[in-house]
Amino acid sequence: MAVMTYLEAIADGLRQALRADPSVILLGEDVAAYGGAFKLTKGFLEEFGPRRVIDTPISEAGAVGAAVGAALLGLRPVVEMQFADFISNAFNQIVNVAATSAYRAGGCVPLVIRAPCGAGTHGGPFHSQSVEAYFFHTPGVKIVFPATPADAKGLVLSAIADPNPVLYLEHKALYRSQRGPVDEGLAFVPLGKADVRRRGRDLSVITYGMMVHRCLEAAEAAAADGVDAEVIDLRTLLPLDLETLTDSVTRTSRVLIVHEDRLRGGIGAEISAHVAEHLFSLLDAPISRIGAFDTPVPYAPPLESAYLPSVERIHGAIVRLARW
Repeated sequence: MAVMTYLEAIADGLRQALRADPSVILLGEDVAAYGGAFKLTKGFLEEFGPRRVIDTPISEAGAVGAAVGAALLGLRPVVEMQFADFISNAFNQIVNVAATSAYRAGGCVPLVIRAPCGAGTHGGPFHSQSVEAYFFHTPGVKIVFPATPADAKGLVLSAIADPNPVLYLEHKALYRSQRGPVDEGLAFVPLGKADVRRRGRDLSVITYGMMVHRCLEAAEAAAADGVDAEVIDLRTLLPLDLETLTDSVTRTSRVLIVHEDRLRGGIGAEISAHVAEHLFSLLDAPISRIGAFDTPVPYAPPLESAYLPSVERIHGAIVRLARW
C-alpha cells in the first residue's frame, strides 16, 4: 500500500485504468497539455499520447456528446468537468442521450464524467455547487462520491469498468487535505456498497463526501457526551445501499441524514422518505436532516462557513436526536 492524497489516488486510478485497457481515453478542457485545472492529469499526455488524452474546446455539451459517441463505438471515455457547476451545460447529453441509450437502443454507454464539486474552498456560487440531486432523479445513471483516498481510487476504477454512465463526484476541498493508505494496482471498490465508518448503538448518521469527515468528528465529540453514533458513508448515491441502511437503523432506531447539498430537494429527502415508508416501525424518534441553506454558495469565507453544515451543528443534532 502507498500513502496518497485524495487527488493522487484519483490520478493513480485513472493511470491504472489507462495502462490496463487501451479503450480508456480522457477528454476535457486543459486535461492534456496543462495537466488539468487541478493538475490531476499532469504527465498523462506524455505517458499516453494525444490520441488518448485529449484537450477539448470550452464546450461541456460538446465534450460529453463526443464521449457518448465514443462509448457507443466501443471506447471507455472519461470526461472531466473543470468544475461540477458547468455540468449543467451538458445536462441534455447526460439525461436525454447517455442515460437512455441502453433502454432506447440497447447500446451500453460506459462513460465516466468526473466533476470536481463542493464548497469550502472560497470558489463562490459558480465553482462550489453540489450537483448530485440534479441527476439522482435520472434512471440509467450511476452516481458515486468518495470521501477517502482509498475509495477515490477504487470507485474511479469501478466507474470506468461499469457499462453504464457514471457521474463521479470528487470534492475539491478533499484533494490535498485528505491523505491515507491506498492499495496499489487495480484496487476496485464496488459500486452500490456503503461503508460503516464508525460503529455505534444510539443513532445512525447517514452521509457522504466531505461531510463524512465532519460527521466522524462530530460523532467523537458526541461520545464525550455519552452518545454512541454510527456513521455510514454512502459512497455510491445511485444506486443506494438500502441493505446497509436498513441494518443500521434496525440496530439504532434513530436516523440523522447529513449532506453538504442544500436541504430542500436533496438526496436526504429520498432517504428520509424510504426510512419513513419502510422502516417506520423501527424508529424511536423523528428522522432528522442537516444540509446547507437554500441560498447560492456564498463567496465571503465567513458566510461560506455559515452556509455549510459545521461539526458543531452536526454534534448538536446528534445529541438532541439521541436524547429525544
